[in-house]
Amino acid sequence: MAGPVLSVSGLTKRFRKFEALVGVNLSVEPGTVFSLLGQNGAGKTTLIKVLLGILKPSEGTARVLGYPVGSVQARRKIGYLPEDHRFPEYHTGPSLLEFYGGLQGIPRHERRKRIGFWLDRVGLGGRESVRIRGYSKGMKQRIGLAQALIHDPDLVFLDEPTDGVDPVGRREIRDLMLDLKRMGKTLFLNSHLLGEVELVSDRVAILNKGKMVREGSLTELTGGRPSWIFGFAKDPTTFRKTLMTLGVPNTYLDSNQASPFHQWEVFPKSEQVLGELVKLAGEDPGGLRFLHPRRESLEDVYLDSLGKKEAAST
Repeated sequence: MAGPVLSVSGLTKRFRKFEALVGVNLSVEPGTVFSLLGQNGAGKTTLIKVLLGILKPSEGTARVLGYPVGSVQARRKIGYLPEDHRFPEYHTGPSLLEFYGGLQGIPRHERRKRIGFWLDRVGLGGRESVRIRGYSKGMKQRIGLAQALIHDPDLVFLDEPTDGVDPVGRREIRDLMLDLKRMGKTLFLNSHLLGEVELVSDRVAILNKGKMVREGSLTELTGGRPSWIFGFAKDPTTFRKTLMTLGVPNTYLDSNQASPFHQWEVFPKSEQVLGELVKLAGEDPGGLRFLHPRRESLEDVYLDSLGKKEAAST
């Protein structure tokens, strides 16, 4: 489709006097993975419910797939995996997907083909006779993914999709999300596993107390503070003097048993300054042993956005 899949402007949601969302703006492009981060109570679930049409906004506008939120046209093209879903436990995987496929109006012959395909794709092939009451938490997440995808949606909301899934299963679900992206699907992901978010996301937004405090691509969010780590075998006195002479911001990183080298994190002002530092470091009697770039992790950005980075490091 032309234009953004999700478009939100000035969205506010009040529950009596409490503002769960305050002036939220965001835009999600087709065929991307957009991740929403925030602490419990930040407003993530409220935002998703507004975008699904479950809750009405108090102020502002929101459109999904070109339609107003909550419209029948939009809902037909949306898949949703809630965080704490509850499926009837007397169902098997095939019978559950048969039920949800029927609710979506998928013809019976087409449902049968899709059921086999999605059970295999989420790793439940060969377990067709097992009832959901006998499923592990990870298996329940897998069948939840299948029901969210059975009707071939254009936009999929995934709330903690890898919750309770073992490492192998998390890798398989990540691969599935990337496959869906390659198929042109748009994914709206809510997860507390920041490492997973970094591996699959195109853009990330951070909510704090109902307000959007950061939003951008991973490069934009983590690349704002470029630095380089210089590691020496011995104290590099010449290099240290050069840093002082040039006025280059730097931080000494204490050596320890895991890394006995003398390390400096350096923040060069330009590529020219970096080139000069590299040349001088290579000539320093302290013996340059390694040099590598460093950027902030998504965890650093997240904690900094919530004002908790300093506290977390103490």
